[in-house]
Amino acid sequence: QVQLVESGGGLVQPGGSLRLSCSASENIFFFNDMGWYRQAPGKERELVALIQLNGMSDYADSVWGRFTISRDGAKNTVDLQMNNLKSEDTAVYYCRARVLSRTTWGQGIRVTVAS
Repeated sequence: QVQLVESGGGLVQPGGSLRLSCSASENIFFFNDMGWYRQAPGKERELVALIQLNGMSDYADSVWGRFTISRDGAKNTVDLQMNNLKSEDTAVYYCRARVLSRTTWGQGIRVTVAS
């Protein structure tokens, strides 16, 4: 069974940067796509960034130009570089991998943006 482990979260001031990493237990090119989602208190989980098997990526409008998703096949990781963080980016961030209709989620990692 695929396992995803997130790392890199924490507390950062507004305007700061964080880099999240998702480590997969299998070759990431096995997946149709991998993505980062987030869930803020009282809100539904939402897509933040997605990278497809062919390398194409997509972002939520709210993070466009500030966040970058990337992958490293040698390390089997998918990272999310987050710059110019805002208080509204505060949430638990989840890594997700999909193979056809089968989806696997990481346990989530907290990101708090506060001064």
